[in-house]
Order: sequence, then structure tokens, then C-alpha cells
Amino acid sequence: MTKHILSIDQGTTSCRAIVFDKAGVALGTGQKEFEQHFPQPGWVEHDATEILRVQIECIKEAIKNAGIAPGDIACVGVTNQRETTVVWNRETGKPIHHAIVWQCRRTHEIARELGQESDTFRQKTGLIPDAYFSGPKVQWILDNVTGARELAAQGKLAFGTIDTWLIWNITAEHNHVTEPSNASRTMMFNIHSLDWDDELLKRLNVPRNMMPKVVPSNGDFGLTDPKLLGFSAPICADLGDQQAALFGQACIHPGMAKCTYGTGSFLLANIGAQAKMVPGLLTTIAWQFENSPAMYAFEGSIFIAGAAVQWLRDGLGIIGSSEETEAMAKSLKSNDGVYFVPALVGLGSPWWNSDVRGTIVGLTRGSTKAHLVRAALESMAYQIADVANDMTESGITLSELRVDGGATKNNFMLQFQCDLLQVPVVRSSQVESTAWGVAALAGIKSGLFTDKEFESQWKRDLTVHPATKRSMEYAGWRKALRGAFACAGVERMVP
Repeated sequence: MTKHILSIDQGTTSCRAIVFDKAGVALGTGQKEFEQHFPQPGWVEHDATEILRVQIECIKEAIKNAGIAPGDIACVGVTNQRETTVVWNRETGKPIHHAIVWQCRRTHEIARELGQESDTFRQKTGLIPDAYFSGPKVQWILDNVTGARELAAQGKLAFGTIDTWLIWNITAEHNHVTEPSNASRTMMFNIHSLDWDDELLKRLNVPRNMMPKVVPSNGDFGLTDPKLLGFSAPICADLGDQQAALFGQACIHPGMAKCTYGTGSFLLANIGAQAKMVPGLLTTIAWQFENSPAMYAFEGSIFIAGAAVQWLRDGLGIIGSSEETEAMAKSLKSNDGVYFVPALVGLGSPWWNSDVRGTIVGLTRGSTKAHLVRAALESMAYQIADVANDMTESGITLSELRVDGGATKNNFMLQFQCDLLQVPVVRSSQVESTAWGVAALAGIKSGLFTDKEFESQWKRDLTVHPATKRSMEYAGWRKALRGAFACAGVERMVP
């Protein structure tokens, strides 16, 4: 029996595919970036057709690099950037507009209007009306693409997040499916009934006939098309990227938490089989397995984390690479009162305000690019501390925080995060937590190993313990936040 698992990991800035063995060892990887489109300030788009092409190239490259035959793939798992929205014509298979990315703020006014009914959305979806989520993006496409509403009324349009788009294209049957962790990020899915909600669809003016079928996270998503990929294997796992990382970090018991530091950063805590609501935090579906109830998570969604460092590199040109930032931050004894509120696309958890913009405070003639670099790294940790504090107030007490993502290579940032939280920060030895999480779920479903074997495989690579307290720095961060709100003329001030 073949024992290799293909993980399709479609992200915000690049497509990846990884071939794993059943012990979680990455045998071969394929990764390529794709173009980012910024048609207006605050607008972010992707070409879904380009994503599909690049993803297929990555799949073939990963199999080649693994040194195996395509037929040696036993099963496939799919994980994806969440909320990013594709609408395509079922007959032609072509998108009717560029994919609208989760970061895009064009639907801010739609979300603001929906905010008047925030309690309805909150109780049914666990979400706060915001341009971040898929529902307003679908509405925008239907309202702004010529002829879209007529095609939708005729049943000719399909909606999907990126997982749905990829599965529709790479399965021989063109299966139009998703699963609860991705569906729960749309503002159109009832996280209690585990079905699309007719009241919310009507409020967003999105026809139900556009929606994909929702199957369990370890359900039957179809067989890959051998004409397209060179092999036929079952796709038997699908998870949004943050939920995949939660599973990949083996946070399968209530109270366990992980944080992924990528373009944005996402702190998720497993809260078990009962959905609870806490102001400022999202309640999302972690996963739902066959013949089992849904498992839920509290989530803090930070829009700008690693993207702040990218901005320093690409926007300001003050660094050449992210690898430089650790030494630059450590070259200073303190931040010297310089703070960066990276609200470049507004603020996510726990503030949920689209009007606030990026703000740098505390500059003097003595400030250098090292101060800006340190402020950017510290901002990642401060934003997670804001979320963790809200989780603590809700009754979720972190005993440790499992971390993954590119920024966890930065030891300055990890230590600063640990000092703020005052709990151990643990980096997994499995550097591909997201890709491995969905691959492991596929492997369990396929019988390559058991869930107990999977859990026992998790190992730590580094444990960081608190070295000092950062209460003064954190107080300065909160002042900087209040300043950012004041600059935006926003009435709602942070405490």
C-alpha cells in the first residue's frame, strides 16, 4: 500500500505542495509565488486562474522532488487562505472577476451596514460583520460585474473559497464542495445547524444555488483528475489554513492554543464542542469530522504581522530581507518609546475597526531604521497579547502557546512574545504545521495511522520561557493604539 500523502497548501502570496510520508517527514516540496493585484488603495485581488495553474505546477514539482511516481500518492489534503472569494461560471469554468482577497477592504461599507444587525450575524455565524469575510465580497461581485445577477438567477454561477475553487478544478467530476471550517468564515454559514443560512443569504442577496455542498472536514471530496495531475487519489481532508495549523500543532483538546505568524497572525484556542461567544473574538469551527459533532475555537485574527516586515522591505526599502531584522532589533537596548500600530488595512481582533490606519509614534532625531524594525516585530507580539488577554477574561487560560510560521525563526520576536504573555512559547519541530495538519487528517482518514499515533508524533523544537516582564512596553503600546484611534477620528477608543 502506498504511504505518501500530498498536501496542497494554497496561501496568500504563494502556492505550495508537499509530499509527506506517514511520519510527517516532507519528502518533496514545490512552491511558487503568484501576482498580487492592487487596483485601488485598500483593494487586494488574485487571479484565480493563475492560482490554479501555479498550484498544479507545484503539485507536479513536489512529486518530482520527492522522487516518487505520481501513482504512489495514497491520499490528498487541501488547505487554503480563507475568506478569499471566487465566483465562476459553471458552464465555462472561468471566474467572472478576480478573486477578492481576505485582506481587501472594498466591502467596508457593506459590512458597516450589516453591522446594524451584528447580533444576528454574531449568534448564527460567530463572526462580526467585516469586509474580511466572504459574504460581502460575493455581494459586491454580483452587484458590480455586468450580468452577474442574471447569471446567478439562472443557476450558472458558483461561489467558493479557494479550497472549493481548487477542488472543483482538480477533481474529474468537478465537485462543488467545501467543509465547515472554511464555510464558517463566509458570514453565510450557521455554525450551529452546520448549513447555509437562508436568512443570512437573503440579507446578503446571495442565491443559495451558488453555494457549495458542505461535507465533513475528513469527508469525500472526490478523486483527483489523472488527466490534469497525472494520478488519481482521493481528496479526503480539507481545512482552512488556520484550522489546519491548529490540528497540525496537535491542539486537539479544549484549552490548547496555537499562533501562526504569517502575512497576518492568528491565535486559535480549541474550546470543544460548544460554541461560545466573547466580545472582540471570533467563534469559528475548528473542524467537523464524520459522525462527530463540530469542534469550535476562539480566534483572534490579526491582519498585519509579517506583512509589516514586508512593507519595511518592499514599501520603504529600509531592509533587504526579513533575516536582517533579528540582529537589528537586538542592536537596541529598548524600543526608546517608538511604537508601530500596523493598521495598514484597518484593525482586526479584538478591535474590529476598518477606519484606523497605520501609525508610528515616538520618533525623535535619534530614531533609526532599527527602531522601525524593532517596532514592527514588537507589534506582532503586542497584537497577540491583546487577543490572549481577551481569551483569559473569557476563561481560557493559556498554559503554553504553540507557535509556527515564518516569523517564529526570529528569536527576538519569540522572546518578546513570551515575556508579554508570561507563559512558555513552544515552537514545533514540524515546521510545516499547516500543510502537515491537513495531510495528517487525510492520513488518518485513509488509515495510514491513527489519531493517537498522530498526536504522539508531535514534538517541540524550542521552548522559550519568560525572561522579564514587559508591562511598561505594553502600556506604551496601548497608548499608541489610543493615538491611532484618535488620528482616525474614531469615537470608539480602546480602554
